[in-house]
Amino acid sequence: MRRLGLTGSIATGKSTALAEFKAQGIPVFSADAAVHALYAGAARRPIEALFPGMVRDGEVDRAALAHKVLGQPQNLAALERLVHPMVRSEIGDFLNRADASGADLAVVDIPLLFESGHDWGFDAVIVTICTPEIQRQRALARPGMTPDKLDAILARQMPQGEKLARADHVVDTSGSFDETRAAVNAIIAQERAKAQARP
Repeated sequence: MRRLGLTGSIATGKSTALAEFKAQGIPVFSADAAVHALYAGAARRPIEALFPGMVRDGEVDRAALAHKVLGQPQNLAALERLVHPMVRSEIGDFLNRADASGADLAVVDIPLLFESGHDWGFDAVIVTICTPEIQRQRALARPGMTPDKLDAILARQMPQGEKLARADHVVDTSGSFDETRAAVNAIIAQERAKAQARP
């Protein structure tokens, strides 16, 4: 089975690309979705112990937690030391299940794939990109997003150009959805050919 990582800066179309892989019957995993689930489950009590007052109505208040860690490297590092190993464990379990199911490809969406410094062991990495103007427009349309918050997020992320240089495949989502879909399906065809060529 070919293990594919999917990454890209904020608002560059990762979710759209991941949805198309899923629509084509490929097992997919979203690290963001896993974090959401952890915040309502296994990570809730450890986070409350680390940052008292962050759990409200039975789950971690993501907005309050973001305020607590954005621009505060020590708090952010402490949170990542807690949550990242949990997410990595879930990714490993997902890939094992996908392999056991007989899938020829599996895709894992990790927004900070390069920035984490972790060797994920993927066979190839897909990077989503778009023009900076479209990226900013999309990001600022999100609920609760502000220019200052966006700038803080972008400061933590590797520039698009550097991600592009590290990519095995690129999906440019600046154009139409049909163009994005075509790019994803071209990657599927290429990666399936490589999976079939393996002894």
